[in-house]
Parts: sequence; structure tokens; C-alpha cells
Amino acid sequence: MPRSFLSDPALDGVTHGFFTRLGGVSTGLYTSLNCGQSSDDTSENVAANRAIVADDMGVAPENLLSVYQIHSPDVVTVTEAPWPDGRPKADAMVTRTKGIALGILTADCAPVLFADVGAGVVGAAHAGWKGALGGVTDSTIAAMIRLGASRENIVAVVGPCISQRAYEVGPEFFETFLTEDPAFSRFFTNGEGDRYLFDLPMFVVDKLRQAEIKDAGWIGRCTFSEPEDFFSYRRTTHAGEPDYGRQISVIRL
Repeated sequence: MPRSFLSDPALDGVTHGFFTRLGGVSTGLYTSLNCGQSSDDTSENVAANRAIVADDMGVAPENLLSVYQIHSPDVVTVTEAPWPDGRPKADAMVTRTKGIALGILTADCAPVLFADVGAGVVGAAHAGWKGALGGVTDSTIAAMIRLGASRENIVAVVGPCISQRAYEVGPEFFETFLTEDPAFSRFFTNGEGDRYLFDLPMFVVDKLRQAEIKDAGWIGRCTFSEPEDFFSYRRTTHAGEPDYGRQISVIRL
């Protein structure tokens, strides 16, 4: 099975990849490049899949780092690999250390890769609705600036995630966003009955653009609607399946 990852020209100058579910060793629900350490896939399969990704990114497996994601705005500044005390709880990482790859795991949430090529600083964030609303992208940008990046030189790309046409939510979800800012209503359209459809990728892109960085965009791929290429938590839930794989998005200097 061919290995498969997507790249974006906005991130030219740094090694990066938004990996699909293709090209790994896992089977069944996890076919095939499942990199989710919290899934019920075997640890041997996950380790082998992560080694494949590390090889594609040109680093040793132990230099491909992921955090224990908790839907927070918390960011870790990475200076060494592997983690000295296990995976920290956070939802973003930044580094200026060459040879360390930052990997974000998703299965509908938005992975965001950041770079200031001139300053030699990169970042990666996990932006589900809660983390995005709570400011994880702003926190990542601020941490990059502390490492020497410049706001006007940072570019960010939102990777494959659930698109608006597939992201149905209830009125309580809608009210949560309007309580934060009534203008956020522009990221919702009416669904059936009292339901709404939420535009997660454009919400994240807007947050990035409001931060006045150099450039921000979405790669334009929907995890829910493309089962051959992507894992999806929501699709798995609709199908009544017991678990799901996670794809990985990676960036390094």
C-alpha cells in the first residue's frame, strides 16, 4: 500500500506532511497508518506506523513527538527528544531545534502546522472546537514569538478535518459560541430542525487571520466525507464502531 501525505506550498522551506490513513501496517478498524497511541490498536502496530512517518519526515522514530491532547490552549516548547518524562498534557508544540518532528493526532479535529522559515521556528496545534475557541492557535503563535519568530512572517495551514457539511451540532453548541462573540454566528448555517452546521476549518482560519500572521489557509479536505483516505471519529460514531484510528500531521526544521 502506498504511503500518502499531503503538503502545502505555504509551508515550503520546512519538512511537513498531513498524513492520510494510507500506507501503514494496521488492520481492521485501524487500516492502515493509525498513529493514535490512545487507540485500542496494538502498541506494536502504532509504533511501526509512527516509524514509517518518522522515516518519511527524515527523523529517528524517537524524535517524532506527540503530546497527550486534552482540548486545551496549552503549548509545550520542545528542546529535546524523546520526552524526558513521557508525553505532557497539552495541545500544541513549538520548537527551534532541528531534527525534532512535532506530530499532531486527529480524527475530525483540525491539525494546524505553523512555520517562520526565516527565524527557524515551527509549531503544531490540535484545534478541536473547544481548543480553537479557547485560543490554542493564539497560544501557539505567542510561543513561537517567544522563540524568535515574527508575527508578520508566520504562516499556518489547517489540515484535513471535518467540514461544515458534515458537522451537525445542537443549539447548546451554537449558544456557546454566541456567548463568546455574537459575530461567531457567521460560522454556522441552519440544519434540520433545531440543528446547525458548524464550519470548524474556517473558524480556525479566521482565528489565525485575526492574529495578523503572514498567511493562513485550509488544505480543503474533509475527514468525515473521505473514508478511504481519513479516519473520522464522527463517522465511526455514526457507524456504531467501537474505536477509530488517528492520522498524524507533522512538521520539522
